[in-house]
Amino acid sequence: MKKITSLVAILLIFVVSIPNLFAVSEAAVLFLLISPHARVGGMGEAFVAVADDASAVFWNPAGLAFQEGRQFTSMYQPLLPQFNLDDLYYLFGAYRQSVEGLGTVGFNITFANYGQQIITDETGPEALGTFNSNEFAITLSYATLFSQNTGVGLNVKFIKSNLSEVGAGIEKGNGKASAFAVDLGLLKKNLFMDNLSFGVNISNIGPKITYIDNAQADPIPTNFKIGFAYKAIDQEFNSLTFVADMNKLLVHRTASNQISVDGDTTLVSEVDPVFEAFFSAWQDDNYIFNLGTEYWYANLIALRAGYYHDPDGKVKYLTIGAGLKYSIYQFDFGYISAGDNHPLSDTMRFSMTIGGQ
Repeated sequence: MKKITSLVAILLIFVVSIPNLFAVSEAAVLFLLISPHARVGGMGEAFVAVADDASAVFWNPAGLAFQEGRQFTSMYQPLLPQFNLDDLYYLFGAYRQSVEGLGTVGFNITFANYGQQIITDETGPEALGTFNSNEFAITLSYATLFSQNTGVGLNVKFIKSNLSEVGAGIEKGNGKASAFAVDLGLLKKNLFMDNLSFGVNISNIGPKITYIDNAQADPIPTNFKIGFAYKAIDQEFNSLTFVADMNKLLVHRTASNQISVDGDTTLVSEVDPVFEAFFSAWQDDNYIFNLGTEYWYANLIALRAGYYHDPDGKVKYLTIGAGLKYSIYQFDFGYISAGDNHPLSDTMRFSMTIGGQ
């Protein structure tokens, strides 16, 4: 019976590297929860009520409705930098363009690379072969204004997971699977008062992803995000914005049951259907809170800071960041200050944005 030892190890490392630790063992394709864009990374990953650049395709597609012109943004992030693994990284790229009389359309791709894995069997560590592991998602976006201060947005995405080219034991499947999902977003500006915005986004709504068979299919990480943003200073040369988000994973597992596969008994837990989990998942006390602030001087230099807190996953850390904008070009940097021996310590994000309103 073949088993993929190095793949198991690398996936354990990868799961720890994701800030959304509440999702561990709850869902598959967790790379969908990795926060893209260095700008937002410096703000404690709070952005659902801002969503004012092309990265809105991830944070809140409704934010695209207020954007004009064309813009492209991209990000590179090494995963677990303290291990110096060059082939463990995450890439994000997004493009949006406004269409007069129609709204705004967008496109983005996310790619997570887990490197080369070694196949061994139960008799010893001898290598029987190698393969590369990765996952990616391709997303199409559309957003439009429902009113002068209200935008709505929709994403449709294709998800591909390439964890392994071979199966394990008597299992019929392998580590390859695909799925489809949609995201829904709403952004309301000037809520109750000037410069106060409200945003909500439900992402990764879709059926389970199947690696082996339907009985052992895993849910994708449907996530509910809600937040507020307040621009405390809005002057010609100075602007200051405060943001706050809350995240909730809409996945709910119930008691485990035994199933039989070719005579062997396997223990699996039942997962509520995706729309039922919209309600049942609130029984679980797993929330993530994000706070952040962003200061711009003359729309040229930006300074950012934030705080990330996941009480259930016992994860909390500070973030800092900076940005530089010149003409249509913007460069952003984000840094996680998680302390010694923390798996996220010294994580850095780098983004480049071209174009704008």
